Amino acid sequence: MLAATLINPMIPVLKPTDSVGTALDWMDEFGVKQLVVADSGVYQGIVSEDILFDIPDIAEHLSKVIIQHKDIFATEDQHPYELLRLVNQFGLVVIPVLHEDRTFAGSILVNDLVERFVNELGVQEKGAVIVLKIEERSYSLSEVSRLIESNGVKVLSSYYSSGEVYNPTNEARLTLKLNRTHITPIIATLERFGYEIEEAHANDPIESLDQERLDMLLRYLAT
Repeated sequence: MLAATLINPMIPVLKPTDSVGTALDWMDEFGVKQLVVADSGVYQGIVSEDILFDIPDIAEHLSKVIIQHKDIFATEDQHPYELLRLVNQFGLVVIPVLHEDRTFAGSILVNDLVERFVNELGVQEKGAVIVLKIEERSYSLSEVSRLIESNGVKVLSSYYSSGEVYNPTNEARLTLKLNRTHITPIIATLERFGYEIEEAHANDPIESLDQERLDMLLRYLAT
């Protein structure tokens, strides 16, 4: 899945000669707070609803308005991870995509990106989610996957959160989406090999002979 496959051809592209009123009308119709401006196929930047609302004359041309993010765009071959970085860093609602020759290719709606990304991660599949607290130096996804698969369960997706966002900084988080909801044996296996379970979310109850351990796990269980 690359940026080119996520372009929404229904999203309008504004011209510098379009009015503020036209831009606001299009934003209202498509339910977005940003739209791309292009001039004869050349990307000019993004206009924001917040800025347009401050323009007293809605007949004013966009060429006279502050156009943001003139140097912020994606290329057709970029991966969704890179697109999400742009969204997070610059607060984008639409992502402009350019051809290799820097001409405008189209716009990606962030909502479409998130929906496709969720599908790719298997989030909508039924299954448990486990979050492990790990030390970055000892992190091995292959070992964790092997331990989980030894219980006849598969890892549908995973993502790693660097220890830089936690304290102490050498601790990280590994989130795993599994294809089963009964995770008691998996938790037992992971703990036996020294992994600390920070969260466990499943539809099936987690059973254990150790009532104290059960009570602790249930604090994290989402039903």
